[in-house]
Amino acid sequence: MQKKNIEIEFRSRFGVKKYKALKRFLSVNAKDLGEDDKDVYFFLFPDKLLKTVNNVSKKTAKIVLKLTKIGKGSDFEEIEVPINQSDFEKTSKMFMALHQGDFMHSFQKRQNFLYKGVELALKWSKLWGYHLELEVVIHDKNKKQFAERKIFSIAEELGVKIMSDKELREFTMRKEREYKNNK
Repeated sequence: MQKKNIEIEFRSRFGVKKYKALKRFLSVNAKDLGEDDKDVYFFLFPDKLLKTVNNVSKKTAKIVLKLTKIGKGSDFEEIEVPINQSDFEKTSKMFMALHQGDFMHSFQKRQNFLYKGVELALKWSKLWGYHLELEVVIHDKNKKQFAERKIFSIAEELGVKIMSDKELREFTMRKEREYKNNK
């Protein structure tokens, strides 16, 4: 059996001015991992997140199950199943038909960087606005504290405020309500 990938990830939100400053800084000082624009359907569950992802930039697609919901800790075990990009819409439609709960659809403009061992996804989406995801992938839960310290150190260096679990829960709940009301 394959090793578990556990993503230790945190998020920060900010305005366009900080976004542009981060993009300039990272373009000069980090390894540019490329554009990573994604069209995503999020299927909402109380304790996990299922999503279909069309990676427009890389011309790939996948189904992803995060076994922890955003706002319930920093560690996210993920199960990913690659699918043909041509099957993205059909797969998303199938999950919409099967899923009894709510779902959200979002396009994310993304640029990925690697900076001092931390993967950074500099993003914009209509739902989240300008934001940054900071991530370290581990295979052993005993490395979680080390990964978290590393991420917080980079966030401090970049001058971004990491959102707390409470802030993430409140923000995502508000965005889910707004999305439902605007459907």
